[in-house]
Amino acid sequence: MVTLTIVAAEPSSKPDLILASASPRRRELLARFGLSFEVLPADIDESTHDDECAEHYVVRMAEEKALAVAQRYPEQIVLAADTSVVLDGAILGKPVDQGEAKNMLEALSDRSHQVMSAVTLVVPEASRSRSIDAVASRLSITRVDFAPLSPAWIGRYIASGDPMDKAGAYGIQNAAGLKVQRIDGSYSGVVGLPLFETGQLLIAAGLVERARE
Repeated sequence: MVTLTIVAAEPSSKPDLILASASPRRRELLARFGLSFEVLPADIDESTHDDECAEHYVVRMAEEKALAVAQRYPEQIVLAADTSVVLDGAILGKPVDQGEAKNMLEALSDRSHQVMSAVTLVVPEASRSRSIDAVASRLSITRVDFAPLSPAWIGRYIASGDPMDKAGAYGIQNAAGLKVQRIDGSYSGVVGLPLFETGQLLIAAGLVERARE
């Protein structure tokens, strides 16, 4: 049984770890590991740096989120993640309005793009093993191919509200998934938390056991 508590202040008791994310999708994916965790979203500046490549940006965001929460709770293990949609090297974040969502979806229509998801685990010294650093990160890169998106479909999808809180203005787990022709990589990474990479970090930290062959 997974114990999940969403809090805005101090953790009520010590869970296995803290998830530094407000994303309900990440909560659902992390719950598959059977750990107890509490949710304490990080509030950081998510601006890109000049000439920063997408791979560096998404890893930096995951690390800064994790470290921001770890500084507040230094005795807790903290996990954070970040996901970016990347088209021709350009990072597509969450749309600020419906017009930007429309532009993003039109750009992604009948094209291939990348979804980069980084996950970071911050482990305090008292909980650290030889197999994991104090700050450990993994990066998942997935290719996603969209079918042509008609103006009518784009309009209906935007009206549903689904694009507005998602990088690249779409959620593969919802209606947009019906327009995905091909995926090469991690489905869970596209959703927001790459399970394999997350599992490797949790195993190294001793939070979950390595699956038996």
